[in-house]
Amino acid sequence: MGLREQFTEAMKASMKAGNAATTSTIRLIIAELKKVDIEARPKGIERVEDGEIVAMMRRMVKSRRESIELYRQGNRQDLVDKEAAEIMVIERFLPPEMDEAGMQAAVRAAVAETGAVSVKDMGKVMAALKAKHGGTLDMAKAGPVVKAALAG
Repeated sequence: MGLREQFTEAMKASMKAGNAATTSTIRLIIAELKKVDIEARPKGIERVEDGEIVAMMRRMVKSRRESIELYRQGNRQDLVDKEAAEIMVIERFLPPEMDEAGMQAAVRAAVAETGAVSVKDMGKVMAALKAKHGGTLDMAKAGPVVKAALAG
């Protein structure tokens, strides 16, 4: 079952259970997905692939984590709790993130695959990583690992 179908099924289940917070968060995911689909149309893509959906959800989680920090600074625990609950719902649909050892191995493989020899080749390595492991690899965490691998 694809992610789109999982969203639909989860929304039906949360509506039947009367879980307003979960239903609201899934509606946010679906709305964001529609926006991503519309933005992809000029490129000739009618519906984005699951890999792009995963990236979209990771961006949603990142945005909420940033909001949590700001709400903590403003002593708004109610909003911190709301954002944290949304993160938990979104993460239910995300594949597990690659661990540190897996990331190191993926970076070594991407460096070898692209023939990168210096930090100037970092873009090629990052593109290869995103193409191969985009759904399970946090690219923000992979950047410093790639840089270290290419620097020394």
